[in-house]
Amino acid sequence: MTIRLLIADDHPVVRDGLRGIFEASGEFEVVGEAGNGQEAADRAAALRPDVILMDLRMPVLDGVGAIRLLAERGIAARVLVLTTYDTDSDVVPAIEAGATGYLLKDSPPDELLRGARAAARGEAVLSPSVATRLLGQVRTPAKEPLSQRELDVLGLIARGCSNREAAARLFISEATVKTHVLHIYAKLGVNDRAAAVAAGFERGLLPRPVP
Repeated sequence: MTIRLLIADDHPVVRDGLRGIFEASGEFEVVGEAGNGQEAADRAAALRPDVILMDLRMPVLDGVGAIRLLAERGIAARVLVLTTYDTDSDVVPAIEAGATGYLLKDSPPDELLRGARAAARGEAVLSPSVATRLLGQVRTPAKEPLSQRELDVLGLIARGCSNREAAARLFISEATVKTHVLHIYAKLGVNDRAAAVAAGFERGLLPRPVP
């Protein structure tokens, strides 16, 4: 049975290349293309493809947002992410949003074809580098608890203190505060101060503000 594809990527050259690979196989019919995530969701609703080849970084609405929108609209198409990025910050949100698979654009054509076939069957598809990253996350032991000094720094961050202000209050150097902040980020699995504070409240490391 022919597998109906929708290709979502903001680069026309990439869309043309993918169309050529899939249509040449004789197993796939490219029923449509989209240049951004919103357009992908709208066209999927109208065209009802079996599989959507979804780029992640697109204008208007990114790939992860599009995957969530598809789920909200009850569109049953399988989403196979095709991207140049295999970092944790890209992989995990896409899979959590509901992507069936995740392949890199530089994968060989036969791997792309196998991946799309598997996605159409509802099977999970992961490129080797992505699989390695995810296994590494699963195997990573529970993050270390924050030290008392790190908790002190986190508390001051939650109160809006800069590194310099935190250093003055704790009678330590600003460089030492920066080191504590980096350790806090690593232990909480975050990348910025706002996320650190949110994680601190979520994990009970910070007292809840009084309503």
